[in-house]
Amino acid sequence: MTYAAESARMDLMNAGLWTQCGDDLSTVAVFLVGCTSWQSHMACPVQFLCRGLRTVGLVLLYYVFSIGITFYNKWLMKGFHYPLFMTLVHLTIIFCLSALTRRATQWWTGKPRIVLCWRDYIYKVSPTALATALDIGLSNWSFLFITISLYTMTKSSAVLFILFFSLVFKLEEPNPFLIVVVLLISCGLFMFTYESTQFNLEGFIMVLLASFIGGIRWTLTQVLMQKAELGLQNPIDAMYHLQPLMFLGLFPLFLYNEALSLSTSEKLFRVTELSPLLYSLFTLSIGGSLAFGLGFSEFLLVSRTSSLTLSISGIFKEVCTLLLAASLMGDKMSSLNWLGFVVCLCGISLHVGLKTYYSKNKGPSLRQLSSKGPELELPLLRQNGDEREDSAADDYNDEDEEQEITLH
Repeated sequence: MTYAAESARMDLMNAGLWTQCGDDLSTVAVFLVGCTSWQSHMACPVQFLCRGLRTVGLVLLYYVFSIGITFYNKWLMKGFHYPLFMTLVHLTIIFCLSALTRRATQWWTGKPRIVLCWRDYIYKVSPTALATALDIGLSNWSFLFITISLYTMTKSSAVLFILFFSLVFKLEEPNPFLIVVVLLISCGLFMFTYESTQFNLEGFIMVLLASFIGGIRWTLTQVLMQKAELGLQNPIDAMYHLQPLMFLGLFPLFLYNEALSLSTSEKLFRVTELSPLLYSLFTLSIGGSLAFGLGFSEFLLVSRTSSLTLSISGIFKEVCTLLLAASLMGDKMSSLNWLGFVVCLCGISLHVGLKTYYSKNKGPSLRQLSSKGPELELPLLRQNGDEREDSAADDYNDEDEEQEITLH
C-alpha cells in the first residue's frame, strides 16, 4: 500500500468511515475523487464571490476619481478663473506620476520601459496629444459658464463624433443601427437643453467643440494604442509620452488668454503671504492627482475585468453625476430634461451593446495578443497568486472581448 493510500485509510478510520468503504483501494480512490470534486465545487462560489467583490471595488474606485474630478473642477473654477493654467499644472503632475510609475515598474521587473524615437514621437504621437490637450482644456474652460449637469450631458454627445471619425478612419464598419444610435443621442441632447433655465450658450459651445475634438482625440488614441510597433498599449506609457506634447500644445493658448491676467493676480504671482500661495498650489495638485488616478483606475478596471465593464460603468456614472449635481450643486432639471437624459442613455447603451455583439465575432483582440509581452505587464496588477486565481476564473467566464476606446 502506498503512502498516500495509507494516509487516506488512516483518515477514514479516524472518521469512522473505513468499515463502510472496506479495504478495497478502488473504493478509497472513488471516495477521494468525490471529496476533491466536492471541494472544487465549494471553491467556485467563493472564488467568484471574491471576483465580484473585486470588480465592485474597482468600479467604485473609478467612480471616485471620475466623479470627483468633475466636481473638483467645478468647485475650483468658482474661485480660480484660470482653467488653462490649471490644466497645465495637471499635465505636469500626471507626467511626473507616470514617470515614477514607469520607474517603479522597471525596477520591479528589471526590464526597460518603451521609449519612442523622436521621429515617431513627433509624427505619430503629436496629433493625438494636440487633440487631447484641446479637448481637456476646453472642457475645463467651460466650467466657468455651465452647470455640471449640462456639461455631463453635452460631453455624452462625444459618442456621435467618435462614431463619425471611426467611420472616417475605417475603424468602424457602417451599420444601420448606428443611425438609431445617432438619432437617440441627438434627440436626447436636444430634449435636455430645450428650455433649460440654466443654459449658457458660450459654455455649451465650448463643451460641444470639446466633444467634437474629443471624437478626433479618441479615434487617434485608438489608432495610436493599436499600433503594436509603438508599444503604447499600456496607458501609463501612453500618458507618459502624451503629457509633454499636450503641455506644449496648450501653452500658446494659455499665453494668449490667461498669462497676463495670471501674472497680475493675487492668487499666485502677487501674493502678499505664503499661505494663500501654498493653498492654491495644494488645490491644483489635488486635481492632477485625481486626473492621474482616473486614467490609472480605468486601466485597472479594463485589465482586471473587461472594456464592457468600463463602458457599462460609464453609463451609470452619468446617472450618479446628474443626481449628485441636482442634490449637491442645486442644478435644476425639468421632466423634459430628465426624459432627454434617459433617451440619450438609451442611445449610449445601444452603442455599447452593438460594440459587444460585433466584437464577439472578431478574432483575438489587441489586448489579448499584446498582454503576453513581458514589457507590457504591470506588476502592481498581477501578483503570482492572483494569476492562478484569474486563470481559473477566466476558464469559467471569459471576458476578453475586444478593447474599445471609451470616453469618460
